[in-house]
Amino acid sequence: MDFDLTPVFQIGAVGFITAILHTVLKQAGKEDIAHWATLVGFIIVLYMVSHYLGNLFSEVKRVFLFN
Repeated sequence: MDFDLTPVFQIGAVGFITAILHTVLKQAGKEDIAHWATLVGFIIVLYMVSHYLGNLFSEVKRVFLFN
């Protein structure tokens, strides 16, 4: 069984970039834009997780239905 850690690193990278962007914008006095950047980062991660969950459910369905 092949276990791929690429999705974990991708989600971590998006979270890291979002955190850095939020900190920089907040220090620059643009808190409203910082909150929007955090929201956009959260939506991107949510989309990625939903995509991987869809793949997981498809794989579970394939395994248990023997297709």
